[in-house]
Amino acid sequence: MVLEQENEVTTELLPFLRVHKDGTVERLYIPQFAPPSLAKTSDGVWSKDAIIPPEVSARLYLPSNPCKKLPILVYFHGGGFCIESAFSTLCHRYMSKIASQADALIVSVDYRLAPEHPLPAAYEDSWTALQWVATHSTSGYNAKAEPWLVRHGDFSRLYIGGDSAGANISHHLAMRAGKEELQGGVKIVGAFLSHPHFWGSEPLGSEPVTNRETSLLYRTWMLVYPGASEGIDDPCINPFAKNAPGLAGLACRRLIVCVASEDELRDRGIRYYDAVRESGWEGELSVFEVEGEGHGFHIWNPQTGNAKEMFKRLAAFLQDH
Repeated sequence: MVLEQENEVTTELLPFLRVHKDGTVERLYIPQFAPPSLAKTSDGVWSKDAIIPPEVSARLYLPSNPCKKLPILVYFHGGGFCIESAFSTLCHRYMSKIASQADALIVSVDYRLAPEHPLPAAYEDSWTALQWVATHSTSGYNAKAEPWLVRHGDFSRLYIGGDSAGANISHHLAMRAGKEELQGGVKIVGAFLSHPHFWGSEPLGSEPVTNRETSLLYRTWMLVYPGASEGIDDPCINPFAKNAPGLAGLACRRLIVCVASEDELRDRGIRYYDAVRESGWEGELSVFEVEGEGHGFHIWNPQTGNAKEMFKRLAAFLQDH
C-alpha cells in the first residue's frame, strides 16, 4: 500500500509526461535525437555541439564554406518549457533549413526543462547562452572561444528567436536586455516570436471562456513555474498583466510576430503585436499569419507549401539589416 501511494500520479500532461507523488517524472514523449554533422549535408550546413558554462548546451549551425561574416541567430526551441530539445530531429531539421536559407550562423540553445528544473531555470539558461554568444564579440582567438562565432559571426547582426515557449523566452530576453547590457555592448538587432506561448486568466478573442483552469495550457504553466507570483497572470506568461513591464522596453530594433489561424494561441499573438504597436516602442514591427494551419505546423510538417513560405519569411527577416 505504501508503494502504491508513493507511485500515485499527482500531475498528468498527456501525452507528454506524468509526475508522481514521490517527485519522479515519467516522460512519455521522448524526442528522437539527431547527431551533429561536419560532413556535407543536403542543406549545405555543418553542425556541432558546444557546452556553455556552467551547465548549458547548444548546437551550432554554419553554412558550409562561408566567405563572409554572417548574421547570428540565438534560437530557443518550443515544448511548453518541459519537452523537446535543441538536439531533436525536429529541431535539427528546422535549424538546418533556416541556416541554409538565411545564410546565418545559428546557436540553438538546449535549456534545462521543467518540472525537474522549474522556471526560471530556462530563462536563466537562455540568458547565459545569449551572454556567452556576446562575449565572442571581443574574445578574439583564445582557447575558450568558440571559433565559429569568432571567425564567422557578425555581431552587428545579432538576432534572437523561438517558437512557442521559445518565443516566450525570446520576449523575456528582449525585455531583460533593456535593463542589463550584453557583453561587449552587443545589441539585439531583431527578434522573431513564432506562435508565442502566452496565456492569462481573462480570455481573449476566440479563447474558451470556461474551464480555463483545467486546460492543458493552464496546467502546464502551473507545473513548470510553481513559484510564479501571480500564477497564470505572472508577467512571464501574461505580458498584458497589470504588473507586467511596458513593452516599449523591448531591446531590439526589429520584431516579427508569426501566428497561425488555427492555433489556440493565435489571438494572444495578435494581441501581443497590437500591444507592442500601442506601447510606444519605436522599432520596425510586423506580423505574419498563415491561414489554415495550427501550432508549430512548420516544424512538424516542413515539406508543405505553407511551411516553406514560413521558412522563407523567417530567412528574409534574418537577412535584412
